[in-house]
Amino acid sequence: MKLTSPKGMPAFTLVWFGQVVSLVGSAMTWFGFTIWAWQKTGQATALSTISFFAFLPTVLFTPVAGALVDRWNRKLVMMLSDCATALGTLAVLILYLSGGLQIWHLYLVGILAGFFTAFQYPAYNAAVTTMLPREHYARAEGMLGLAAALSGILAPVLGAALLGVMDMGGIMLIDLATFLVAIGTLLLVRVPQPAASEAGKIGRGSLWQEMLFGFRYIRERKSLRALVLLFVAANFFLAIAATLMAPLVLDGSGESRAALATVQSVGAVGGIVGGGLLSVWGGFRRRVRNVLWGGIGACLLGVLTLGLGRAVLAWAVGSFFFSFFEPFVEGGNMALWQSRVEADVQGRVFSARHLLVQIPYLLGILVSGPLAEYGLGPLAGGGSGMSLAVTLAAVGGLAAFGLGAASRSVRRAEDLLPASQEAS
Repeated sequence: MKLTSPKGMPAFTLVWFGQVVSLVGSAMTWFGFTIWAWQKTGQATALSTISFFAFLPTVLFTPVAGALVDRWNRKLVMMLSDCATALGTLAVLILYLSGGLQIWHLYLVGILAGFFTAFQYPAYNAAVTTMLPREHYARAEGMLGLAAALSGILAPVLGAALLGVMDMGGIMLIDLATFLVAIGTLLLVRVPQPAASEAGKIGRGSLWQEMLFGFRYIRERKSLRALVLLFVAANFFLAIAATLMAPLVLDGSGESRAALATVQSVGAVGGIVGGGLLSVWGGFRRRVRNVLWGGIGACLLGVLTLGLGRAVLAWAVGSFFFSFFEPFVEGGNMALWQSRVEADVQGRVFSARHLLVQIPYLLGILVSGPLAEYGLGPLAGGGSGMSLAVTLAAVGGLAAFGLGAASRSVRRAEDLLPASQEAS
């Protein structure tokens, strides 16, 4: 009897499961890296530098990756990205076992992982469009957000427990096994290639022309352009809040690792609850409402509570709501783009959007530390400089989403985009 590949939501769920397993494995490895780097240096700068190098290539290479994703087989791109990331982990494992691992090696691995994540992001998001009918887009994005949240809560718990019975080498071996699960699930499903559209035909050309096509596509559509501007503003402030959360808690709790673990775990629970609710419910019928109300909720109940809080309970509540609303913001936004951009150009368009909105996020990461320590610290004194910076970030984020709600181009994006631009 001939076996048939699963299709639709069952196929997507299978791929999603493989990614959950892989994300947990990777997050455990990075948890181990964090502990190792802190023990080696005792400096927060080393940890933030690793994050910076992992994030930078993801931002810079997305236009190239998006153009190539639209040219290549998307399933193959996803598999190769997983394999390349696994090779980076294997290289670190060999260095670790030989006793030659240095901090700068983690910078290089971060760059490698970030580079292939640049390909993975547009490939996975574009694959959603061809694997699922339009009414499941928001649920799929909720599931992807849920996957990240699950790794956020499971990885620290499992990583801490496993480090009690094995060294970091054992964690990396488990991580390599999880990559096999992710690749195996991809092998079991079919990821359809998109049919050619008029926009896709217009966008064909040299690699350079196809890289620029995504930016032109956004520029020529007022509502998409307005959505990008909304996230350009909001992401700068959200990056400050996300980057300062850990040092804020550590500073305010007397460097209590238990306090930080509690706040991060409660935040991960918030992400699971939010992602799970979105996966089951699907969100508001008008997807832009998920973006606007989710953003306002994240800033008002999440970031502002973190900034004003002075105890673990308040920080945990803020972390919960910060993470709870994130799937609604990201899920609603991506579902809107997936339903309004032709499938065969989504790699280029999504990558262009990703670059535009992540550059301010990167800037937020860079300025957060100096802003809190040198800019606001002298005004507020010590750790309260971080509290003040996070509070101001909440106000800035609220202003960004408030202006988005007042903008007709954002508020009525799904009405204003012509039907001919909807994904097939």
